[in-house]
Parts: sequence; structure tokens; C-alpha cells
Amino acid sequence: MKNLSLKTIISSFIIVLSSCSKDDPAPDPVVVVPPVVVTDVLTTQNVKTYMVDKNATAETVALFYNLKKLAKTKFAIGQQDAFNGFYNNGSSSESDIKKTTGYDPALLGSDFMFITDKNNNGQADNWFYQQEIIITDDVKEAYAKGMINTFSWHIREPNKEDNFYAADMTTEQKATAFKSILPGGVNNAWYKTKLDKVASVVSNLKGSKGELIPIIFRPFHEFDGSWFWWGADFCSAEDYKAVYQFTVEYLRDTKGVHNILYAFSPDNSYATSTNYLSRYPGDAYVDVLGMDNYGDLNNQGQTGADKANAKLKMLSDLATTKVKIAAMTETGYRVTATVAPVTNWFSTYLYNTLTANSIQISYVMFWNNNLDGYYVPTPTASNAADFKTFATKSKSALVNTLPSMYVLPN
Repeated sequence: MKNLSLKTIISSFIIVLSSCSKDDPAPDPVVVVPPVVVTDVLTTQNVKTYMVDKNATAETVALFYNLKKLAKTKFAIGQQDAFNGFYNNGSSSESDIKKTTGYDPALLGSDFMFITDKNNNGQADNWFYQQEIIITDDVKEAYAKGMINTFSWHIREPNKEDNFYAADMTTEQKATAFKSILPGGVNNAWYKTKLDKVASVVSNLKGSKGELIPIIFRPFHEFDGSWFWWGADFCSAEDYKAVYQFTVEYLRDTKGVHNILYAFSPDNSYATSTNYLSRYPGDAYVDVLGMDNYGDLNNQGQTGADKANAKLKMLSDLATTKVKIAAMTETGYRVTATVAPVTNWFSTYLYNTLTANSIQISYVMFWNNNLDGYYVPTPTASNAADFKTFATKSKSALVNTLPSMYVLPN
């Protein structure tokens, strides 16, 4: 772990005050030290130094730089499946965020799950392939609007490829699945075919000028829990690090994919930097220090908001030291027909979580809406005004207040 010292400019002046009377003893000299001027470590010239991929495309480099700078003044607001996950209306041409606020989110969340599914045969009449097209078209639309794209991966376990939840697996499967995809493991070749598909898709995400669209990729998220087959109960810290490192090296070095920022994204169990870094694969493999957190904000009022903020403060401080991006990679409070909204959940509790104690968080992402419930309210919901207030606060950014993310400033 390399911590680069901040450059400082310190000058001092010694002003010696002399007495008018020769009989008075000379006073002690007064030392005046001007305020320390701290220069920003990250510059447009050295940005690649802090990135996982030193050969990243120009747009990807710009995204890293601009996300890091954004956190000083604002956080981007996003949602999973924003363009095709809607509450209570089946379909729409607009995101629920846009319906409520008049503007699209600043960030779109997608998933490689259907794209890498064993049933995706690449044929036009195949449902999984159709989902792949929808997802990649959404990514291109988001990029064209100036939005940020992030991908999670609910990858199916390597035995029957039917499940990603550990509860659906046998004891033997849970004990062996993750280790089997390590280099040299019985399912490493299988895992490489999945990464081949990811590489192919990401390498074909292109903008209107033929440029590659940058994405943020957070593999094996929420690993500190044990609801997924890659969870803490089913793999050692060393095995987790090894698979994460292999994933990055295979995509970056073997497949030559250079439009990815890599996110490290546990759930909310880590309250100290020591614990947070217990499965950390290293600065050379991580661009984004993330955290998913639903539990602390599950109708726990200011107490929960303070807990969540303290964890993000830890994250923000780490990101400052390591010159990485800090993000709240998932959160939300799901409202349904039987679960009422929490008053001021967005404008008070979540906003405080993201801004108190001078933390620097680049983005926050809500999970997807569907027919049965929502994380982001639609215009007629009772908490729509609360969300609009949240989205228009000084540090909030939807796409209309998001700066240009894909060009380095002069």
C-alpha cells in the first residue's frame, strides 16, 4: 500500500519586534507561519498512476478523474435498470426518476447475469439474447446522454448454473464452488468462458464516434455476507483476493479490455478500515471503493443514518489516502402495498448519510423498481416530493447537473 505525501508549501517569517527603550528587555521573536497550502494529488497528467489499467482508453481515464473530482462537490444519483424497471405500469419510455423529477439519473446500473447465462445462444429469438440487446442498448443510450454506466454480476454457480443464492445450493456445492474457479481449479476454464463473454460485450460497447464506452464493473459484490455462493462463509480471504485478481488480469491483460473501472463492493458489515480491507485485492486491482448498505437505512431514523455515514466516512478517508473513488454502490428502502414510505427518508436520512462529516462520495445507486414495489417513487407516490427535494439539493446530481464525464478538463 503506497501512501503518497501531499505536496505542501510552507514558508515562515520571523518578525523581531524591538523595544523603543534600550532599558526594556528585548521581546521574544514572533514567528508567523502562513496557512499550509495543500495541492491536489490527482492531476490530469498523473491520473493513470492511480488506476488499475495503465492502458485505459481516454474516456475511461477521464471517467476516473472526473468521478474523483465530482465527489468534492456532488454525488451522482443512479438506479439499477432505470430504463426498463418500472413501478406499477409495466413499461415506459422514461425512467421512473425522470417521471418524478423531469430528469434522467446520472448513473445507470446493469447486470451481466442474463448476458452470461448458459441459455444465451446468441440467436435473435432467444429470450436471454434479447435481454443482452436491451441491456447493451440501454448502456449506449445512457452514455449518449452523458450518464455513467456500472455493471454488477449475479453469476450462476458453476455446477448446474441455476442459482446465485447460496440457499439454493447443496452443502457440497457451497463448500467447493468458489475455490473451483481459481486458476488450476476444475471450473477455471468454465469461468474463463464467462469472462470471454463479458470481454466480448464490453469491447463492443461503442459510442457514436466509435469510441469504447467506459463501465464500472463490480464483480462478486456483497461478499462479506453469505447469501451469494462467493460469500465469506464459502471462500477464504486469500481465495477471494485471488479470484478477483485473476478476473482483472484476465480481462485487462489476456483479453485486452481497456474500458473498465473495477469496483470493490462489500455489504455494510465493515465499520473499520482494517475489516474493510480484510479481503481487499490491492490498490493495483481496484479503482472504486464501494459499499452496499440497505440495513442501516432500514427505517432506523437518524441513528441508522449516522451509522451508515460513519462507514462511508471510513470509506471516503481510505479513498483519499489511496487516491481511489468512493461510492455507495447500492442502497434503498423498498416501498410496497404493505410497506409504507419512511417520512423524509431521502431528503433527510439518506442525504445526511451521503454528506455529513465532509465525506466525498462520487455516486449512490438505488436498486430497481418493478411492478410490486419501488425504491424510487413515481410522481403519484406519497414520497415523490421527498425524492424531488433530495434530488435537487446542492450536492445531488442527476444527469442535468452532471459535468462532462468523458473528457479530461484542460
